Amino acid sequence: MSSPAVQAAKAALANVDLSSYDPEQSRLMDERCILVDEEDNAIGTMDKKTCHLMENINKGLLHRAFSVFIFRPSDGKLLLQQRASQKITFPDMWTNTCCSHPLDDFEAEKVEENQFGVKVAGSRKLEHELGIPQSQTPTDNFQYLTRIHYLAPSNGKWGEHEIDYILFLTADVTVTPNLNEIQDYKYVDKEELQAMFKEEGYTFTPWFKLIARDFLFGWWDELLKRKGVDGKVSAKSLAGLVDGSRVMKMI
Repeated sequence: MSSPAVQAAKAALANVDLSSYDPEQSRLMDERCILVDEEDNAIGTMDKKTCHLMENINKGLLHRAFSVFIFRPSDGKLLLQQRASQKITFPDMWTNTCCSHPLDDFEAEKVEENQFGVKVAGSRKLEHELGIPQSQTPTDNFQYLTRIHYLAPSNGKWGEHEIDYILFLTADVTVTPNLNEIQDYKYVDKEELQAMFKEEGYTFTPWFKLIARDFLFGWWDELLKRKGVDGKVSAKSLAGLVDGSRVMKMI
């Protein structure tokens, strides 16, 4: 018997008019995501609009994604972004450095060995959203930790249902925001982020809240504990910290 994700991929519908949304964000909805089953096996492709409709998500449609966390080497602070108001899903929310999808549109982003495809996509989207030159985010410098399977509605129409690869990166980066993607950004330490979670006026993406609740702060502690002799943190020091071979279900 095929899985819900496979059945949903065969029955997915996309009948929503995007003309009332921001033109650039609407155009990006034509990008083709990689459909997966519950074990993260690629089973096909579908445009981003179809993948993010709750009508399809509720049937089990599932796609591959990534979440990048950039830490500054000198002090271990995490770079956050606030999503732009123009975003179709989860507008105005604070989140980790970059969250997006490897695309079927690019051959390199379909390569699964050593998580190469999601790392390539991470570097591409860091440049697209935050203007960070790809020369500052080489794929070899990303540290893969694990994959999570989660589901989160955005509003009545849109949502996320992803197997999300969590990638850490330590780098000094130059940020030049794409204001169609992000409206603000900041570096925070652990205590500052914990305070933000408690303050009124801040809203956060659901995947970021899940990762922070169950994993982030413990991993962050380890990152700080494993400083090099130069006093700097390195994402590569976390290699082997987590069993990344299985998908961690969080729904």
